[in-house]
Amino acid sequence: MASRTRERRSGGRRDGPGRTLKTLVVIAGFAGVGFLVVTLLGDVFQKGVQEVTLPLKHEDIIRQQSVEKEVDAALIAAVIFRESRFRDQTSEAGARGLMQITPGTAHEIERLSGGTEFELEDLADPDINIRYGTFYLAWLLDIYDDDVVAALAAYNAGPGNAEAWGGSTMTIDDIEFPETEEYVKGVLEKQREYRHTYERELGY
Repeated sequence: MASRTRERRSGGRRDGPGRTLKTLVVIAGFAGVGFLVVTLLGDVFQKGVQEVTLPLKHEDIIRQQSVEKEVDAALIAAVIFRESRFRDQTSEAGARGLMQITPGTAHEIERLSGGTEFELEDLADPDINIRYGTFYLAWLLDIYDDDVVAALAAYNAGPGNAEAWGGSTMTIDDIEFPETEEYVKGVLEKQREYRHTYERELGY
């Protein structure tokens, strides 16, 4: 009897390493799944934060207009961010859509581009709004010899004020309106962020 008891006990000890290995494999599996879940949740959280702090929508239209009108895609995205944060809205001054185009500016763009008559409600269409806004931005860059500071100052405060501040020779310090100075600085900062963060989406 004692001999059989020792044999059974010895057999139990021989099976021990196998069970231990299985246990370790299970623990490692759970650890791996846990790591994967944490990584995925981290990516989702980061993406969620990014969509709030630096959103990007309609990138296909932005890329297309960037190529067609030879305007930096990150600059277009930065202007949209500054004007509307990619949300369709109407300002107290009547500016509409993603790039906040006023009816007067829209009619001027229509005249300059040789476009057809449009309805004011059309500015709520992201495609039309980005096309009009990018056309206007390209036109401003053209008349100010590709000086981004002057073009942005004119986009925000009007070409008349931009001319008074020096036109294509102006610096940010020449801008006399604090709101416009802050606007230009903000767009330039976001332009760098969009180029870095959305390099693939914006076609770089």
